[in-house]
Amino acid sequence: MTLNRHNIAVVIPALNERLRICDVVDDALQFADTVIVVDDGSDDGTSELIQDRPITLLRHSQRMGKGQSLRDGFKQALAMGALAVTTMDGDGQHLAKDIPRLIEAANAHPGDVIIGARMKKRASQPWYRRLGNDFGDWGISWGCGYGVVDTQSGQRLYPRSVFSLDNVPGEGFVYEAQLLISASRRAGAGVVCVPIEARYACTDAAQEYRKSHFRLGRDLYNITSHVVGQVIAYGHVVREYRNVRRQPARVFES
Repeated sequence: MTLNRHNIAVVIPALNERLRICDVVDDALQFADTVIVVDDGSDDGTSELIQDRPITLLRHSQRMGKGQSLRDGFKQALAMGALAVTTMDGDGQHLAKDIPRLIEAANAHPGDVIIGARMKKRASQPWYRRLGNDFGDWGISWGCGYGVVDTQSGQRLYPRSVFSLDNVPGEGFVYEAQLLISASRRAGAGVVCVPIEARYACTDAAQEYRKSHFRLGRDLYNITSHVVGQVIAYGHVVREYRNVRRQPARVFES
């Protein structure tokens, strides 16, 4: 079945996002009928700001991490009959107007994960995020068995065969890395990248954004140690690395 705004769900994990959450939700509603926000124990009034919107709002009584927020959002989307899920961060970094492009790519590549890859104006990305992304791309691509660009992007489209996977390990940013590996290894899915722009506090003085939850040392270590374990566990380490070299990242240009 062809994906469209009526049969996908937008899942937005949110932790203390009062600065931008209203804009993020309102923009998402322009491109999808179903928007699910998972408030991960925010203490800044995030939920109160959006509770009057026509959305599904889930709340954690305490912080459980981005991984659990995504799991809960996926479970809700599955219960609501969504055929695919598009994820967006609640800090306003992603543009909802890119959702139709992700859907277009998904319809052209059914069953694959679509990543909104921050390939446009990449030089504006903070240096520590570029470093983390480059290193993450190298390791996670190895885990998947093929090339992937911007494995740290939170704007993605997951087909039902992927977002319905159970027992996907990992928390925080590790969970998103593992989702790509599980998509490849368990669901037989590929990954297609759609070039997008992203906004950062240091590059857009007209808007105010919160500081990123990503911490270079902590999160890069957690992702790297997890992915290394996955690569070793799947075996054929040299062969898989050669596969990555033979299968560069696929990029969809609409």
